[in-house]
Amino acid sequence: MPDQIAATAMAAPKPAKVYGWAVSPFVARALVCLEEAGVDYELVAMSADAGDHRRPDHLARNPFGQVPVLEDGDLTLFESRAIARHVLRKHKPELLGGGSLERSAMVDAWLEVEAHQHHPAALAIMLQCIIAPLVGGARDQAVVDENAGKLRAVLDVYEARLSRSTYLAGDFVSVADLSHFPLMRYLMATEYAVLVEARPHVRAWWEELAARPAARKVAELMPLDLGLSKKNDR
Repeated sequence: MPDQIAATAMAAPKPAKVYGWAVSPFVARALVCLEEAGVDYELVAMSADAGDHRRPDHLARNPFGQVPVLEDGDLTLFESRAIARHVLRKHKPELLGGGSLERSAMVDAWLEVEAHQHHPAALAIMLQCIIAPLVGGARDQAVVDENAGKLRAVLDVYEARLSRSTYLAGDFVSVADLSHFPLMRYLMATEYAVLVEARPHVRAWWEELAARPAARKVAELMPLDLGLSKKNDR
C-alpha cells in the first residue's frame, strides 16, 4: 500500500504556474480562465518595480519580458489570450464553443472584437483615470475623451448584439466574455462606468459576468489602489 500511495503521488500532475502580478488585467485574464476551468494552479508573484520581468530566469520564459507566463507541465506559454485558449481547450472546451464549428467561429470572432475594438479604448481610459494618478501623473483628458468616444461606439455594437443573445458569442458564456472581465472591472471603477450603465443589455451582461464565482475570486486579487505596468503585460 505505501508503494501504491507513493506511485500515485509521483504520477499526480504538478499544478500549473502563472508568473506575474494579479493586478495586471493581462494576468487576470489568464487567472479567470483557470478559475472557470477549475484548474489547480499557483500564482508566482512577481514585482514590476523590482524588475522581476527583466531577470534572466523570466526572460528565459518570455523573451519579451512580459507577463503573464504559464508553465503547464513541459509547456511554457506567454500571451494572455493564448494562455486562456490553451487552458480552456485542455480543461473546458465548451467555453471555446467546442463541438460546434459555428459556435467556435463566433467565439473566435468576438474574442477578436475584444482584442482589437474593446481592449485598446478601455485600456487607455484605465491608464489615464486609474494608473496615471497612482504614479503621480496627470490625466490626459484629450486621450480619455478620444477613447471614451471609441468605447461608446463599441458598446453600441455590444448593446445591439446582447439584445439578441445572452452572451457575445451566443446564448452560452465563452472566453470572449471572460476576456473582458479584467479591464471592465477597472473601467467600472471610473466615471466612465456610465457608458455601461446607460446600455441595459450591456449592463446586465456585465453584472452577470462580474457575479461569476471565478470573476469574484480573481477580483479579490485586483485591488483598485494598486498600479500596474502597461509595457510589461500582454
